[in-house]
Order: sequence, then C-alpha cells, then structure tokens
Amino acid sequence: MNPFEEELNRRLATLRQQGLHRELRRVDSAQGPRIKIGGKTFLNFSSNDYLGVANHPALKEAAIKAVEKFGAGAGASRLVCGSLAPFHELEETLAKFKGTGAALTFSTGHAAALGTIPALVGKGDIIIIDKLVHACVVDAAKLSGAKLRIFNHNDLNDLEDILKWASQSQIANRKSQILIVTESIFSMDGDAAPLREIVTLKEKYGAWLMLDEAHATGLYGKNRRGLAEHLGVNGRIEIQMGTLGKAFGASGGYICGSRTLIDFLVNRARNFIFSTAPVPAAAAAATAGIRLVRSAGGRALNKNLSARILEFRSAILSQQSAFPGAIIPLLIGDETKATDLAAKLRELNIFIPAIRYPTVARGAARLRITLTAAHSAEDVAGLLDALKTLNP
Repeated sequence: MNPFEEELNRRLATLRQQGLHRELRRVDSAQGPRIKIGGKTFLNFSSNDYLGVANHPALKEAAIKAVEKFGAGAGASRLVCGSLAPFHELEETLAKFKGTGAALTFSTGHAAALGTIPALVGKGDIIIIDKLVHACVVDAAKLSGAKLRIFNHNDLNDLEDILKWASQSQIANRKSQILIVTESIFSMDGDAAPLREIVTLKEKYGAWLMLDEAHATGLYGKNRRGLAEHLGVNGRIEIQMGTLGKAFGASGGYICGSRTLIDFLVNRARNFIFSTAPVPAAAAAATAGIRLVRSAGGRALNKNLSARILEFRSAILSQQSAFPGAIIPLLIGDETKATDLAAKLRELNIFIPAIRYPTVARGAARLRITLTAAHSAEDVAGLLDALKTLNP
C-alpha cells in the first residue's frame, strides 16, 4: 500500500471510530414509500419526495418525450448552444408558478447557491446567514469573499445586532452591500424562519434577502409557492432559491426573482456560464412536476401529506409547530447511538438513515423522518409501532 492510500485509510479509520463513516447503499427500485436495498424491501421514511411524484407517470412520460426529441445530453453550456427548449419552458413555468418576473435553473440546488451568491456579493460586501442554513449557502458565502457573519438560529435580536454593525460598515464604505440568507423551512430541524420579521429587518437596514424555499415550495401557501406566499411576503424578497428535486419530484435547482436579476446571473454566475447544461429530460420532468403540483391532483396530494403529518405528529410530539411540516427530527445526540438505532430500524424493514456531523453539529445526531403523500395511514402506524419498540 502506498503512502497516499495509507493516509486515506488512517482518516477513514478515524471516521469509523467517531461514528461518522458513511457508505452508499444501492437502491434497486424507484423512489417511493417502499424501496429495495440488497434484495430487501424497506418502508422508506427518508426521501424528500414530499408529494410522492418522483415516479409519477406524468413526469416519466415528459422525460421520455424529451429524450426522444432532444436526446440524452444538452451538448454544451446554455450560452453556447445548449439552451434547449425544455429549459426555457421550465423557467417560464417556474416563474409563473412562483409569481416572479423570471427564473433561472441550475443542475442542482447546491449549484444555484454557488453560482448566485458570489455573483451578487464579493470583497467589501457583507453576507449574514442563519447558523443552520444548508451547507451550500455556507460554501457559497465563503467562496464569495464577502465578510461573513452568522446569526444564531432564528434569533431576530442577534440578526438585528449584526445588521446594525453592517449598516455602519455600509456607511463607511458606500459601495458595500448587505445580503441576508436564510431557509424558510430548515432541512434538518423542520422548523420555520420568522420570515415576516426578517423581511421587516432587511428593509429597515437596506439589505437584500435570499430565501431558500427548498423544503417549503409545493407545500405552503394558497398556490403552494412556499412559506413566503403563506406569510404574504412573496413580493418583498429579492432572491428566491429552491430545488426541483423535492416536492416537484425531478432534479435541479433554481433562482426566481426579477427579470433584471436573472439577466445578471446569466452573465455573472460562473457555474452557469461554464457548465454543460443539465439533461433535457430532467427539465421536462420538472416542468411536468410543477404542473402536477399546481393541479387539482396536486391539491389532493397535499391533503394526503397533511393527513400523514397530523397522524404522526399527534402521536409522537407533545408540542405542535406553527407550521407543521414533513420533516420530523428525533434527536439522539450520540453519533454511534444514532447509527445503531438506524440499523435496528432496518432490521424491522424501516429505512431512516442517521444524520450526523457535518450535516448537523457534533453531538446532535438524529433520525430525520420525512413523510410523503405516498405514505398510507398504515405506513405511519407501522413506523410508530417500530419507534415504540425501540424507544429512541
């Protein structure tokens, strides 16, 4: 074994000792409430396919038609010759759905953050992020070169203290810009940001707000646009970010906002400019997913999901959330204990992987349960029985 391999094996051994080692598990079925792994069928409570549409006939048909007409690959970046019709149709549909002037799609939600944040702020600017935002926002903030400040999770007083400091820096340097970034529904805790109050603060101090609606789009609001619509602040947010791989059941990330914002990102988001476009089938499937969410069928799926959430939360949680969502974390703490509990659940044919550092803080390991519209009441009852048996 050469020195390179020896060093990597040493590092892997350390991860195992810390209960932080991960491995890929091959899934031999489509996404759904049940998945096949290693020849066994598991009741799946780990997917972000909240409305259960990733395997929907409408999405599969749209993807197949796109492959037949446009092929398997886009051929080039969209600014060269890869801006195929399915991408334009997707962005028009997405902007209409979100009620914004325009939209721009990326290969992933992670790519959307990495392209957008460094395009908007840089050296001399200030970016303020919630402590629990997704890793892609942290990575993008560091990449931007802007001064990074972190406010305690959902702590409005801490945010305002930082904004006061930032506004003074802005006065000293008139060219500096302040950007706040938060999630609407947080991916690992399932709680909601105090969005109305954050919007008020950003307006008070002349900041911009970028909101990640990845886990809220399709689930909240009269038109299911997200938490911003639900709280009536949709038109007061400069940059709306999200994913096409959760409630929409497809793949990719997006930015929605004004036509000016999107034109700017087309010219300045480096990973958009220099990346080959995603496969056209993914764009076509996402368009079908958005149309499905907007339809009467989508409303019915949303009702199913709400029923499953109510059943589970009523049974296991003593305190109800103001915005009951599909993400329910069962906090364990110790990383090894969390992985042991996940293994015991697999023995009961229930799949819920342990979430550990660096996805969450050290000592904050958990089982992250996600419910979907495709789960039945019997599925939820089976999960509750298993959890009572294990008493996590």
